[in-house]
Amino acid sequence: MKRKVLIIGIGAGNPDYVTIQAVNALNQVDVFFIPDKGVEKEQLSRIRREICERFIRDHEYRMVDFETPVRHKPSSTYRSSVEDWHDKVEATYAHLLMEELGDDECGAFLVWGDPSLYDSTLRILDRLNAKGGFELEYDVIPGISSIQALTAKHKVVLNRIGESITITTGRKLEEGFPNNSESIVVMLDGEGAFRNIKEDVDIYWGAYVGTEDEILLSGRLRDVVDEIERLRNVARERKGWIMDTYLLKRTGEK
Repeated sequence: MKRKVLIIGIGAGNPDYVTIQAVNALNQVDVFFIPDKGVEKEQLSRIRREICERFIRDHEYRMVDFETPVRHKPSSTYRSSVEDWHDKVEATYAHLLMEELGDDECGAFLVWGDPSLYDSTLRILDRLNAKGGFELEYDVIPGISSIQALTAKHKVVLNRIGESITITTGRKLEEGFPNNSESIVVMLDGEGAFRNIKEDVDIYWGAYVGTEDEILLSGRLRDVVDEIERLRNVARERKGWIMDTYLLKRTGEK
């Protein structure tokens, strides 16, 4: 028994971010697996569908909606809660591949941004592949991440000359601004960890980057922190969820 799957990065919200390689891949797919993350995030499903409608030509395909397992807040450790969540996602993916995809069909997961950056699709498929049960063949199509979209919108370079970049999460940033970093990209910050930064830094912030709801703000962190927090709260109240990314740079040359 063999299954073929494409993991296609569709960029950060704007259909114009979809690459030619991704368009070619879309036109090979028979079955698209579309995650259902609830009413609050139905916009994400809608954009996936719009991308298919816009770029697929003269090719029959169908869409299979599936309910995305919820990751609960950790009752013990963060890693164990992620492992529990991955177990549930793995079971869901196994069902989709076995029951919804034929031997001669090509399936696809449309991944927001880029599949290699803070997304678990590849990890889950690797786990399924290691367990056996069926032969799994898959290819990965890169996409434009929210990081790239964010820096393009703000017209700023990620790194300083000769310096490195740190990409981290809000949970890790709560431990403080790394001493050996000049530029930090922060993703998955549900609690606004930037409020705890005491260093003199500039922030380049964006929410829903690439979508029709995009919000952008930049400046000295201490000058704009209250406004960013206000914008986040208003947006979360209006949409029911917030998806933002930001770049922190020690104040100085860009």
